[in-house]
Amino acid sequence: MAHSHEVPSDLTRNQGLVLGALNHSEGPLSAYDILDKLRGDGLRAPLQVYRALDKLVERGLAHRLESLNAFVACADEHCHRKGLIAFAICEGCGKVDEFADAVIEERLGDWAKAKGFKVERTTMEIRGKCETCALAA
Repeated sequence: MAHSHEVPSDLTRNQGLVLGALNHSEGPLSAYDILDKLRGDGLRAPLQVYRALDKLVERGLAHRLESLNAFVACADEHCHRKGLIAFAICEGCGKVDEFADAVIEERLGDWAKAKGFKVERTTMEIRGKCETCALAA
């Protein structure tokens, strides 16, 4: 899962450190996992990490996995989507794959419009086993 995205030059120091930790992680990280990794870089308080994560998520550089209460770097360096973002989460090894699907996004949008529902954010999480873990079972 590790990513090799460049850290945008307009990020604050803390945002850059947090994004770097997410980019180099092999799996999702909680805010406290990130804090533990960055204590040597001067981050001392959870609030520093949460503020950086909020901005990174707002910019589409990172995503929050609701069911895990953890974060991952955006898998597509140039994407930073505002629409549907979906994740396949392996319950065996913890691998997370990010993907988007225009057809699903359109159907959800049509449903919301028909119901008069104003969508602010759409995140879909699919849990199961990746191919490797499924074959090993």
